[in-house]
Amino acid sequence: MPLRSDFSDQPTYNAATADEFRSGNGQVSGDFAGRPLLLLTTTGAKTGLPRVTPLIYTTDGASYVVTAADGGSERHPGWYHNILADPTVTIEVGEHVYEGTATEPLGDERDRLYAERIVATPRFAEYQAKTDRQIPIILLTPKS
Repeated sequence: MPLRSDFSDQPTYNAATADEFRSGNGQVSGDFAGRPLLLLTTTGAKTGLPRVTPLIYTTDGASYVVTAADGGSERHPGWYHNILADPTVTIEVGEHVYEGTATEPLGDERDRLYAERIVATPRFAEYQAKTDRQIPIILLTPKS
């Protein structure tokens, strides 16, 4: 039952959430219960090691849409820096695992996707209000 308050560090929390996700065929309890959740595996920009991050998503066509909000902090999350260094990712949704590519839409496309994201998850508007940085939207597109 991963609750953020039960863990002292993000990697431990992410690992516990990923373990529950995988053993529960994409279902989790705790902070992410009842939300559309995927696991994003990136390659660490500094370490070269795989990094798994649970993320709430929406969809746009064949792509999964995730937001590099990090709760509205002043810094982008680590996984965002990882995809800038290497956009090749693994996406786990339910029981399905896909190799894919991460891209960052800009301009009108970014604005459209962010507006849709706020409708799906209103909390993301609060995150943007907490920071001066523009929160990136990322498209995760499975390879055909």
